[in-house]
Amino acid sequence: MPDPMVPPTPPVRLDALLAREDLGLRRVAGPDDPGTVVHWAHASEMADPYPYLLGGELLLSAGVHIPEGAGAGYFDAYVSRIVAAGGAALGFGVAPVHEAVPEALAEACEMHGLPLLEVPPRTTFSGVARAVWQLMAQARLAELRRVTEAQQSLATAASRPDPVRPVLHQLAQRIGGWAALYTPDTTELATAGTTPPPKPRQSLAALARVLRPDTATPAAGSRATPAAGSRAAGAARVGAAAPGERRPVTPTPGEHRQAAPTPGKHRQAAHAPTPASASDTVDGIHLAAYALGTGYVLGVASPQRDPGNHTIASVAAVLLTLLTAQQRSGTTAARSSALVRLLLGSPPQDVAPLLGGERWHVVHARPDGHTAPDPLATSALGAALGSPLVDPAGEVVRVLVPADRPVEPFPGWTLGVSAAAAPPDWPDADIQAARALARARATRAPLFRHGDRPALADLVPPHDADAHARSLLAPIAAAPALTDTLRTWLSLHGSWDRTAVALSVHRNTVRQRIARCAALLEADLDDPDVRMELWFALRRT
Repeated sequence: MPDPMVPPTPPVRLDALLAREDLGLRRVAGPDDPGTVVHWAHASEMADPYPYLLGGELLLSAGVHIPEGAGAGYFDAYVSRIVAAGGAALGFGVAPVHEAVPEALAEACEMHGLPLLEVPPRTTFSGVARAVWQLMAQARLAELRRVTEAQQSLATAASRPDPVRPVLHQLAQRIGGWAALYTPDTTELATAGTTPPPKPRQSLAALARVLRPDTATPAAGSRATPAAGSRAAGAARVGAAAPGERRPVTPTPGEHRQAAPTPGKHRQAAHAPTPASASDTVDGIHLAAYALGTGYVLGVASPQRDPGNHTIASVAAVLLTLLTAQQRSGTTAARSSALVRLLLGSPPQDVAPLLGGERWHVVHARPDGHTAPDPLATSALGAALGSPLVDPAGEVVRVLVPADRPVEPFPGWTLGVSAAAAPPDWPDADIQAARALARARATRAPLFRHGDRPALADLVPPHDADAHARSLLAPIAAAPALTDTLRTWLSLHGSWDRTAVALSVHRNTVRQRIARCAALLEADLDDPDVRMELWFALRRT
């Protein structure tokens, strides 16, 4: 994410300030680098300006702080503190304090690589600051116009037949570089633009793997760890400071400034969330990767780091997310085929292989609180469980999850999970998941799994067990509310409060229903043998 200390405006090239004839600035010392940029102008007469700088400034000073007879040591310490704070350049105003720029100051700037500008007497510091902001406003307007035109061209490309390649072509053209779409296993699916050299291209693929941690790990020695600490990925970047960023320095005694992060210290932990984007610079080429949310990754390579390029690439990422949502590994076609076959009378066991598994879990999920599940939350739940087979039916969402995928608790939801079942047994698994969800809500657990170990009831032939269950429960069979209440009450060991929570009724209602069951069944529900026999029967219904 962008540095909050940097203003939301494009930086100004130092050469653009030097080209302003109304200012009359002149470079006295320091590197003549056309890539030097200024984020703002700041005037200070402090002997140690470090605590008052954020980085990227054109620091303006008339030399009031320079003591009489100051030598090379003073200027060396002064310039080193500006460089340590990330200052972009130093502007020294001649007159009324100094008639010329001190030679020792010019030598110190030359030694530390800090551009030194002479500000003539006719130019005020406020005039320099105003020129900086004027150039920033012009650059901002040009950037907005460029981004707007790029958005329009990308939207037009997205409306064409087979739109993925046209979108990549427009993106590469607008950023003046290369764009690639990576599949979920991080292989190049489509590319456009000027192909970068092999090393940056390999590094961009490594960035894609950073966003897809479940893919194969790159070989040792390859450049597979770039950008995991980039600002776009949300972690501390190790390396040379960009304009507007602090450079890693050691604080002087008495200061409490936080030291720069140690390389590798802030690497992502094993359970840290996967970043949505990552960036790096290799051989002078800026690389960026964006996770599309559908398993695909968008990678871009451009000759320079440009905020406008990031905005354009973000727009392309949104469009490609929508365009690839229907193309992920052919799952949409397979689901459509399965649905058609079911509608035309094929049995579930014949259709299930099209969905990618032989045994499945049925998951019943209910959002915490009293709100009904909305489509966005339901879609997020399906993505978290790793299955697109989601049925948002009323207050409970049902999901079919392949048995080889673990079902873990998901924040904001209460889950009930069935035992793994083959397609013919899915109706029974659906009942198991519903009961597991009721148990989870009653015990206030985020997830409850139906037990699938062999039970004593399995020793009784199913036909005899079903007949006994129907006979025993016949007095209450016509009242589903009584049957459900009795089943839930027994599963929760006779707890009135937890049964009321599981059924979303008042505890007195539970008491009345259980009393009615006892009367109709002519049974003592305090007797553990009676409870065991009733539970045996209820499991068969």
